[in-house]
Amino acid sequence: MSTTTDVNVPSPTPPGAPRVSLGQRLQGLGGNARQYGIVGALVVIVLLFQVLTDGKLLLANNVAALFQQNAYVMILAIGMVMVIVAGHIDLSVGSVVAFVGGVVAVTMREPIGLPWIAAVLVGLAVGALVGAWQGFWVAYVGIPAFIVTLAGMLVFRGLALVIVGETLAGLPPAFIRISKGSLPNVLGFVANMDVVTLVIGALAVAAIVLTQVRARRSLRKHDLHVEAFGLFLAKIAAIAVGIGILTVILSFSAGGTPIVLVIVGVLVVAYSFLMGRTVFGRHIYAIGGNRAAAALSGVSTRRVDFWIFVNIGLLAGVAAVVTTARAGAAIAAAGQNFELDAIAACFIGGAAVTGGIGRVSGAIVGALIMGVLNMGLSILSVDPAWQMAIKGFVLLLAVAFDLLNKRRAGTQ
Repeated sequence: MSTTTDVNVPSPTPPGAPRVSLGQRLQGLGGNARQYGIVGALVVIVLLFQVLTDGKLLLANNVAALFQQNAYVMILAIGMVMVIVAGHIDLSVGSVVAFVGGVVAVTMREPIGLPWIAAVLVGLAVGALVGAWQGFWVAYVGIPAFIVTLAGMLVFRGLALVIVGETLAGLPPAFIRISKGSLPNVLGFVANMDVVTLVIGALAVAAIVLTQVRARRSLRKHDLHVEAFGLFLAKIAAIAVGIGILTVILSFSAGGTPIVLVIVGVLVVAYSFLMGRTVFGRHIYAIGGNRAAAALSGVSTRRVDFWIFVNIGLLAGVAAVVTTARAGAAIAAAGQNFELDAIAACFIGGAAVTGGIGRVSGAIVGALIMGVLNMGLSILSVDPAWQMAIKGFVLLLAVAFDLLNKRRAGTQ
């Protein structure tokens, strides 16, 4: 007795069938088209400010400062996009950054006097514990994340004030280098360019090309949709050129590759793999797409929710280390509006308000857009009040554009 399955396998195009138009190919890109649009918007914004600032935006030291000043947004956005994809929100990360920063500073100072590496590990552990605390209330008690993290915003801001007072300075220079330092120049210079930075850039390009080619082969092997070969080559070329330009610019900066850029790069690679290639990542998307259906299909929604908040607590600990190192001190008022910056970066980067959609790469691009706006407007000496208004307007446009695209797709 024969059986049939419901698997839809694309059939080859029969002879004489009409050729697929470019427009149809572009429509087939699906969510990738949205990602390309975000990257295109970043390029346009960079070029615009490069012209308006008379070429100052892309000066080597300004580009290095862009990553050093906005590393906290990128780190928090990585965790926040996972929370948003799962259909939650976290309003506490700014306060957690201040609290964990205070813990790290206290453990490095007398009378405790831990080595700075041990203090960093303590801070990361405290961040994870904070995430576990909030994840327990969300996942196992059933309190909405908005309420739990709103309470956490107040609780951990208060604890930061208790621990820090106002400011705890006098931190070790080696710790401060985490945010302000660069990788040591052990390979010298070629034509005034830092060779270490050039090597890192070349390795990054090679790794991305290899990863993209392997991913495309895997899709074709399973008869899944792939981009047109020309578009694929154009994407690879654009990525390679972008990384190449960034590498050359950074190689002329005073210190070469910032340490925080390496930290962010490692996190982006690790979490992109987690969200795109693991069962846990697929469960997050399933929960955000349809929580009830995910539960019926065997996904442990409570456990996934719990670990999502543990994860963002851990990343808030990383952001706390970076922020405290950059300030050279623990400050009770640190982290103000960090949660809003991270949330804005995610939505600008293509995350859906309703959950189920979002990428780590998109969140990073959103964070870069925010960072370029901050730096460009600062170079132009725009009043901080207007800077806030402009960023809010950009966020509103990004979300409105996403919703309009979905409505248009629903009517087609």
